[in-house]
Amino acid sequence: MHDPYKALYLHIPFCVRRCFYCDFDSSAIPQDNPAIDEYIDGLCVQIRRNANEGELAQIETIYIGGGTPSFIGSSRLTKLLYMISVSVRLENVREFTMEANPESINECIIKDIWALGVNRLSIGVQSFDDEVLKILGRAHSSSEAKRAIECAQQRFENVSIDLMCGIPGQSIASLEDSLVKAASCGVKHVSMYPLTIEPHTLLNNMVLAGEFPEPDEDEQALHMERAESILVQAGFSRYEVANYALPGYESAHNVAYWTGVPYLGLGRSATTMTQNSERRGRIRDGIVLDDLNKSQMVAEDIMLGMRLAKGVSVEDIANASVFLPALQATLDELCADGLIVFEEGRYRPTHKGWLCGNELYGRIYDLAP
Repeated sequence: MHDPYKALYLHIPFCVRRCFYCDFDSSAIPQDNPAIDEYIDGLCVQIRRNANEGELAQIETIYIGGGTPSFIGSSRLTKLLYMISVSVRLENVREFTMEANPESINECIIKDIWALGVNRLSIGVQSFDDEVLKILGRAHSSSEAKRAIECAQQRFENVSIDLMCGIPGQSIASLEDSLVKAASCGVKHVSMYPLTIEPHTLLNNMVLAGEFPEPDEDEQALHMERAESILVQAGFSRYEVANYALPGYESAHNVAYWTGVPYLGLGRSATTMTQNSERRGRIRDGIVLDDLNKSQMVAEDIMLGMRLAKGVSVEDIANASVFLPALQATLDELCADGLIVFEEGRYRPTHKGWLCGNELYGRIYDLAP
């Protein structure tokens, strides 16, 4: 027995081409490849099966990610979204997000996905600097990114974009220009991620061959600080370590991941988090990734709470301390080290805590026996 799933993630593992930094499960194949049709048909079967088993009855947020969902085209998306519409009570879904990349956004896709229930579009812009886009191996230009945002806004009020920073070859002036353009183009949400060199990516091979420099952590910290300054000045709030939103446009689906809400993942490489009052587990492609006991669940909830600007309440700390006796002493130490602060009845991460996230999160999670 498990608690009802409240969030649904669907993975579309296809792209026009793989970016140099990408380590997600995705394949660059021709758009007319029948493997895409077979995959979408299989995903529809999974959706219907889970609906028949009652697993989709309480879904509140949906997220279609990838890969590049917009790459598969309007007819396939229509088939997938129609299956969702007859399997999930969309009137109970507060947020329905789909990812898209600028090169595959057009008026037909925007019109169709909006009509079939998607109410939030997340566009992978990464930069408004063409030279930086070339470094990353992106398939679009800055002008295409601007056009895609304008196209999306014909139907969608809630448009989010992703940006990247701390990229070797990306100047602070380039970053500032991208942030100013992001703030001025009318999007409601911005995710800002420092470049990470992941194993088995082209950039990693280039680093190993001495053809590309490792990202500089100090430079990345400077970029993240500059991003906060510009976006906050433009009216955005930093509600999570890497996410900014105008008031009322925080991502409900992403917050579900950070607050212990059970989620169901369908499609290749999608992760499912199942829990009840005593245990929490994550499964991907039939493989158990973790199996947490009650103490580990509690530690994870406090740890993830420190990703959020609002932090964790004293009531949550008191409840968690039953399972983590050393929690209060650890929080006191984290306050003394400047990684968190106690104010208005909540423990919140500081700017230093977000920059030193691995230390902050690790010291909390390590409290679990």
